[in-house]
Amino acid sequence: MENIIKKSDFVLTPYMKSNDLLATYQILNTVVPYIVLWFLAVKAAAVSLWFLPPIIILMTLFSLRCFSLMHDCGHYSLFTSKKVNRVVGFFLGVINAIPQYPWSKGHAYHHKTNGDWERYRGVAAFLSTEEFSKLNDSDQKLYAVMRHPLMSFLGGFFYLAIRPRYALIAGSYDFIGHIFSSLRKDPRMGLAAIISSHKSRNWYTGAEFIDLLLNNICVIGSWIFLSHLLGAGFFFSVYSISLTFSAAIFICVFFVQHNFEDSYAHKTEGWDYLLGALDGSSYLELPTILKWFSADIGFHNIHHLSERIPNYNLEACHNANIHLLSKVKTLRLGDMLGCAKFVLWDSEACKLISIAEFHKAKFTAPDIEQSLINQNKLEDLLVKNGKA
Repeated sequence: MENIIKKSDFVLTPYMKSNDLLATYQILNTVVPYIVLWFLAVKAAAVSLWFLPPIIILMTLFSLRCFSLMHDCGHYSLFTSKKVNRVVGFFLGVINAIPQYPWSKGHAYHHKTNGDWERYRGVAAFLSTEEFSKLNDSDQKLYAVMRHPLMSFLGGFFYLAIRPRYALIAGSYDFIGHIFSSLRKDPRMGLAAIISSHKSRNWYTGAEFIDLLLNNICVIGSWIFLSHLLGAGFFFSVYSISLTFSAAIFICVFFVQHNFEDSYAHKTEGWDYLLGALDGSSYLELPTILKWFSADIGFHNIHHLSERIPNYNLEACHNANIHLLSKVKTLRLGDMLGCAKFVLWDSEACKLISIAEFHKAKFTAPDIEQSLINQNKLEDLLVKNGKA
């Protein structure tokens, strides 16, 4: 897409207005059914385990919708009040076991840098072709395995269920070590000075730490309570399956919204925010039921043009600006698997490529060079023999 369209050409402002009544209705029609499904799962399991799969599928979809609404709260777009977004977002984060506030801060960075692949490397910390070429064969194979679509299941479970717990433990251990280290250097150093001098790798601000701590207290507390109430085996089995699948779905959806053929993948120098939003984000055309469960996140170009547009206004905004979106990448469910191969960033060509393309280019270039050398040698030999 040529950079001839300006952001001011889009009609966005009317759709940036939040509606508290509609937002409340969305929370109720998501959280209440999710709770009811847990009740039905208990009743169904008492009759036959064969009744559980369809209930778990629905739980997975409602968990996915909880995450989508939490995402809106992170952008302060679901409700008009920033405080209400924080509170509701926190409890939606508890449902999916993820600290909402630290997640939203990282996600905001993604929005600020989308399409700038020097600063943001996507959902799985993708490597550039130059970085990938420096890996040995074993590490290259491991890189390919770790970014296989099936790994979204393990990665999703780790991302939601384990990583926040690990972050709190590792960060707390690091902070305790910092306290002793600081006191050894200066025994008179106060607690405030110790805290302000600490730079954690697991959180950036005090507010993020508090959200991480409270999330862990609520999540682990709910795990203990529900495993006692429902039985540990039953609870963790159903919970782990639904959480894993919902996380995997969201990872896959997020992936194809930015990793696809001809996606805008520029260096920092010359990077353009608008092109990052329009050419670096896809329009994922989903069936109506999946649009509802994903809270219309498929309208990703519009979402990146303005993250303050709540999910319930995205489609209307998309339709109002459809004449400016004719060249954006449109993907459907059948296209998602084909996008899975774009896991390397070619920084010279400013595009995403597959590992197969990398190896093809790597071996093709020397072959062409050797062919030219052989041709020159043949021509020299013919000249010497007077046959040229």
